[in-house]
Amino acid sequence: MGLESIVARELKELGYHDMTVENGRVIFSGDLIDICRCNLWLRTSDRILILMGEFPATTFDELFEGVKALPWQDVIPQNGEFPVEGRSLKSQLSSVPACQSIVKKAIVDKLNQTYHTEWFPEDGPRYVVEVIMLNDTALITLDTTGSGLHKRGYRKLVTEAPLKETMAAALIQLSRWNPNRPFYDPCCGSGTLLVEAAMIGWNIAPGLRRTFNSEEWPIIPEHLWTEAREEAFDSVRDDVPLQISGSDIDPAAIEVAQAAVNAAGFAKDIKLEVLPISKARPQGDFGCMITNPPYGERLSEITEVEQLIRDLKRLTVSLPSWSFFAISSTKRFETIFNKKADKRRKLYNGTIECQYYQYLGPLPPRGRGESQLHIE
Repeated sequence: MGLESIVARELKELGYHDMTVENGRVIFSGDLIDICRCNLWLRTSDRILILMGEFPATTFDELFEGVKALPWQDVIPQNGEFPVEGRSLKSQLSSVPACQSIVKKAIVDKLNQTYHTEWFPEDGPRYVVEVIMLNDTALITLDTTGSGLHKRGYRKLVTEAPLKETMAAALIQLSRWNPNRPFYDPCCGSGTLLVEAAMIGWNIAPGLRRTFNSEEWPIIPEHLWTEAREEAFDSVRDDVPLQISGSDIDPAAIEVAQAAVNAAGFAKDIKLEVLPISKARPQGDFGCMITNPPYGERLSEITEVEQLIRDLKRLTVSLPSWSFFAISSTKRFETIFNKKADKRRKLYNGTIECQYYQYLGPLPPRGRGESQLHIE
């Protein structure tokens, strides 16, 4: 929720234009190769789903018949594993386990018409089906991704409250940063913002280092995945110099960040150090400081968090040509920071409602790092 316009922008940049933006999802048209390309390239989406069908369902009979009418035999082979997940909101069919059971039975019934068996071993490729009941309408999808797209493969360790890779990429894309400008995170934690910035700077497809459930699907020829990966490898621009650095007061956090930086292949390109905000001195002009400071969930931490926000303000004052961006659940952020944000955007860091505070500094002179992407 809250990132739909960014996902839509990414899709447009990949060449897709036939799309509908809704709450929590973007629906677009594509072919088999597009399953490969979008899983590899989308930075801010959670997963790529095939929309199998959508229809009204107020009874279990309607749900069963609606699911059975869908072309499951065109997608799922006889040995396919097809677990069913579910959600229900504001619908008469409110029992999620019951909906899952009905959907499973309907798929088995449909596959039986093709394979002529009532027993399916489910020891082959994985096809995760999801039924979402919303306002008495059933949305039936098939997950092509597997583990969420935020799992890029470089983060083996995490700090106490890590920022998801997809959210980190969104924060960067909402800023005015591009690789011609310095990038700094003074509360870098596990280093996610730093690595995501480097991947954007070098145009590295975020899914290049991982696998997906649909790679095992017979309906997607292996050469399509090969073609999509070759396109991604050819698009890497690792000759672009990066000015990316970060710091954190916690030595353990820097160890975790360094491990992620090394695993992502940026050991020589991202600089890290143990440092309190009060001693941070980022270098360069017209840079972007993007950070996810601690939120202070416990009462004992609130004073520390408020002091940290004041330290951030003093740091930004010393960098008049820089832009500053912070995501925080702290309601009094602007008051403590003693300045109203130029822009605010409501986002959810996991289940925590936050605001993305955007303080926009001057743009670099033309030719010194013009804005690469800025979404209203």
